[in-house]
Amino acid sequence: MEKLKQKLQTALVPILSILLAFIIGGIIMAILGANPFTAVKYLFKGAFGAKANIGTTLAKATPLMFTSLCACFAYKCGVFNLGGEGQFLMGSVASFVVAYLTGVKGFFGILLCLIVGALAGGLWAVIPGILKIARGQNEMIISIMLNYVATLFMGVIYTSWIRDGDVPQTPAVDELVRLPRVFSHMRFTWGFFIAIAVGLLLYYVLFWTSGGLKLRAVGNNMTASRFNGIPVKRMILLSFTVSGAIAGLGGGAELLGTQFRLINGFGAGYGFDGVAMALIGQLHPIATLLVSLFFAILRVGSTTMQAATGVPTSVSDIIQALVIVFSVAGMALTKLPEFEVWKKRFFSRKGDK
Repeated sequence: MEKLKQKLQTALVPILSILLAFIIGGIIMAILGANPFTAVKYLFKGAFGAKANIGTTLAKATPLMFTSLCACFAYKCGVFNLGGEGQFLMGSVASFVVAYLTGVKGFFGILLCLIVGALAGGLWAVIPGILKIARGQNEMIISIMLNYVATLFMGVIYTSWIRDGDVPQTPAVDELVRLPRVFSHMRFTWGFFIAIAVGLLLYYVLFWTSGGLKLRAVGNNMTASRFNGIPVKRMILLSFTVSGAIAGLGGGAELLGTQFRLINGFGAGYGFDGVAMALIGQLHPIATLLVSLFFAILRVGSTTMQAATGVPTSVSDIIQALVIVFSVAGMALTKLPEFEVWKKRFFSRKGDK
């Protein structure tokens, strides 16, 4: 019974956060002179009103799913990998270089590019992992700084080394090495289902295997795990490597499925967005996937909402920010001893009645 109450509490925090964010967003819409219910209707219509809209929403959700799962896996082991964006970019760069220089094509070419992208992301994440376990360095600072290194490295490629004429971008990858669309008239590719598969695999590994139990034990208490014989340093390095590989795989999928070339602004913001979505999803892989889809809905539907009602797209950004603020605040609140005392009193009164 206690475990069920804990799960209910965990699920209620993001749900209430979303409701509160929409209520405040609705008030802002009303102040701007728009009908909040009409605006929200057009918001969801813009995301799901037609097959093309659905495809765009799923395409937008795909990279967010990968970077949020990257953060989710690392945080479950108690390490803070804030370098998801850099690992995403390095995966994109590696996939592009393999596709461009080797000329591989077809299914095996796509598979090779995705594998190399995952390896590149994993290796990029190993750097803060090694520095943490070997030198005791702060992984948050190192992983953040590596984001800038990856961005600048990608910039050198598309502005100098492999530049497409006078335009600061690389040539597009060959059509025979692009991820195919699931349906020809919809934008999303098989990368979306790869992200879903990765999320389900992470759920199984974390909650149904002995290795996942050890990872979560390290995340809950590193000292106790060390005294119980769990190789803490190995688990930390493993969590960095796997989380980086997830982001790198997402970068490869985004390059081969949507962008096709390296260009200024590619992948910008995905890393920190992923961290926020992992936290809103309470570090649960499946919940994290749903939160990523929700954010994609807000971002795609806001354009239609603005065109139909005049409500600026910035209101959608405000709602997203409020969801993050309320979720993080709610998580912090439920961890307070005073909240636990109130909860016990509340349920005891319910039981007496």
